[in-house]
This record gives sequence, C-alpha cells and structure tokens, in this order.
Amino acid sequence: AQLVESGGGLVEPGGSLTLSCATHGFPYSGYCMAWFRQAPGKEREGVAGIDTSATSTYVDSVKGRFTISRDNALGTLYLRMNSLKPEDTATYFCAASLCLGPINYSDPRDFLYWGQGTQVTVSS
Repeated sequence: AQLVESGGGLVEPGGSLTLSCATHGFPYSGYCMAWFRQAPGKEREGVAGIDTSATSTYVDSVKGRFTISRDNALGTLYLRMNSLKPEDTATYFCAASLCLGPINYSDPRDFLYWGQGTQVTVSS
C-alpha cells in the first residue's frame, strides 16, 4: 500500500490550503481514512476522519474551518483548510484503517497505512 500526500506549503494566517492524499495498492473505497498532524515536540493528533459512507468527524479545534472529503473513483483523500492559524502549523499525514469496527479517529494505533507527510506552515 502507498499513500502520498501533497499540497502543503507556507500560507499567511487566514489563508487556505487543500491537501491531497493519493493512494495505491489497497481497496481504498473499503477503508476509513483520516488526516493526522504532528508539530515539533508534540504528539500526533487526529484532525479529521471519514468513513466508507463519507460520514466525517473533526477535532474541535478545526470544526467549521477544515473539510475532509474522499473520491473513491480516484482513490484520493482531501483536506480543505480555511481560516488557517499559526497553531495549525504541523506535518500533516493521511492514514488508512481497515474499518472493521468502531474507529477512534484520534488514535494513530487504529490506522494501518500511513503517508510520509506534507508540511503546512502558517506564518506572516
């Protein structure tokens, strides 16, 4: 399995970015997917998750600003990030879970496959 993130970069506070995660080598449409992020010196944090029915969930700090979506035909996961804040600065990772039961989208241990990450820096 392979997951490749793209779309990160440097953006000013209040700006927007869209991250993409292209997947290969596993039946994407049957997997629950998520975005995590990790800032230097901090634990990896679940940001948003989406199940096979496209039901989504978000950590409180990004609700109303971030939108997770998936395109099963393309095998691609997205994260639209609006109204970015300096505290959103981190490396963002996409992850895939077998979705065999209830998924804790805040626990990295529930996820089987990971991308290499893409850096998002929010700064003026």
